[in-house]
Amino acid sequence: MAASRRDFLAASIAVPSAFAALSAFAADEKKATGSPGTKEKSSRPLRILILGGTGFTGPHQVRYAISRGHKVTVFNRGKTNPGLFPEVEHLQGDRNGQLDALKGREWDAVIDNPSTLPRWVRDAAQLLKNSAGQYVFISTISVYADNSKPGMTESAPLIQLSDPNIEEITGATYGGLKALAEKEAERAFPGRTTVIRPGLIVGPGDETDRFSYWPVRVARGGDVLSPGNPEDPVQFIDARDIAEWTIRMVEQKAYGTYNALGPASRLSMAEMLYAMRGAMPGTLPIRFTWVPAEFLEKQNVQPWADMPVWIPPAGEYAGTGTVSNEKALAAGLTFRPLADTTRATLEYVESRSGERNGKMRAGLSAQRETEVLAAWNRARSNAT
Repeated sequence: MAASRRDFLAASIAVPSAFAALSAFAADEKKATGSPGTKEKSSRPLRILILGGTGFTGPHQVRYAISRGHKVTVFNRGKTNPGLFPEVEHLQGDRNGQLDALKGREWDAVIDNPSTLPRWVRDAAQLLKNSAGQYVFISTISVYADNSKPGMTESAPLIQLSDPNIEEITGATYGGLKALAEKEAERAFPGRTTVIRPGLIVGPGDETDRFSYWPVRVARGGDVLSPGNPEDPVQFIDARDIAEWTIRMVEQKAYGTYNALGPASRLSMAEMLYAMRGAMPGTLPIRFTWVPAEFLEKQNVQPWADMPVWIPPAGEYAGTGTVSNEKALAAGLTFRPLADTTRATLEYVESRSGERNGKMRAGLSAQRETEVLAAWNRARSNAT
């Protein structure tokens, strides 16, 4: 992925056009977000079983469902945030064969948040198929076999594992296992299954730091190493938005498969970062220095891990950041403003211990960022 000096300079001056596009994005975002977080009572109170319910998106689902007047039951091992939601029914068990607590009960809908192994879905869905009306399976866009095509819809081919009986969850098997798990849900609940395929889920409660890195880094100010071309597309969804929409999909008895990503229209890396800068309090200087993907590769700076959210849209990843969400939008998926997600993420990070925040799980360290920026500045100086 070699690049010429002219390419380097062109990329470094590309920011103004992206910045100019931000105002159009902001206007579109305001128009398209709808009313996320609305807590009017549902016209029909439901009995909802949430498998999980105390991890990342689960608590947002529970809070929203309660606010809408639904009766919620959560089923989990009782190990993650065990003190949450004393007002709802808690059933304890394990997806590895300990499902007795689910027997002899009835619910209007089941939301399966944490499952990856097809066996977990098969066991639960087969047990519940005659005692629940709808099965909502939270899957992932990682099920798609080919990421090179922009605008992928829900009908795109899925990964097929060479060994469908494998149960080792790795980066290589995760998407294929989720694809098999989808089939198990659909087999047990034919015509009554809702498959939701999110991309990167972000916001309060996220412990991966894959999105959190950017609000934290922008808040620190100074020269921010910004990856790739400012126009590179990115997609993600606030955990609250997908959680609340999931409850509304249950209320609507909306079946089928949906890509759940935001925002409503195309978002570039530059638009994301400038929106974050606009959400920051105070007047701390914040400058974005754009460094081409080719140079970052030479510096061994990895997309997604070292530069979260971002993957260069080229080659096998040409479709990254442009997965179609039209079907979900038509089904009522709405989005908070990016400024809201940015502030809520910062508040969540600030609520954690200093020791935890000293060990961010994604993104470059301050020292490494300084080193790469220095190398890039030398390259630009030599190019002129």
